Amino acid sequence: MTKTYNVLFLCTGNSARSILGEAIMNAEGAGKFHAYSAGSRPAGDVNPHALELLQRLGHDVSGLRSKSWDEFALPDAPKMDFVFTVCDQAAAEECPFWPGQPMTAHWGLADPAAVRGSNVEINLAFSETYRMLRQRISTFASLPIASLDRLSLKNRLDAIGRDQTHADAN
Repeated sequence: MTKTYNVLFLCTGNSARSILGEAIMNAEGAGKFHAYSAGSRPAGDVNPHALELLQRLGHDVSGLRSKSWDEFALPDAPKMDFVFTVCDQAAAEECPFWPGQPMTAHWGLADPAAVRGSNVEINLAFSETYRMLRQRISTFASLPIASLDRLSLKNRLDAIGRDQTHADAN
């Protein structure tokens, strides 16, 4: 029996990038990973463009909701193995204490919800964010986690966030 790793994607509003990360990881890493998302100051609603994109691409969106990262710092919350910040604001904020000392990395991406313009421009921004997250998550999901020492794994997680082309170089 293989371990299922819990992964938390964090962003300030938990309405777009972290939600996309949660949905992609749950699809890409089914059986190996269980993903969650949260925000330091949750927007309260999932961005409709994020939901529409995920539905169009065949993701289950039924359980997606904007929520506070405080939920995952509670004693009865799932123990996280990995925590990824996907926006600059969440990376710079003081995070709650995560029981079990999960591996952390910053995978910063531009906020597609901040794009102003036509629906085509907004949809393009969300599609590009989805593509980049999916690429990072696919690389992460293919890592031989159990056989890597903690430092090597941390280096690879950081490389994934910095530059996708160098993620396998460490």
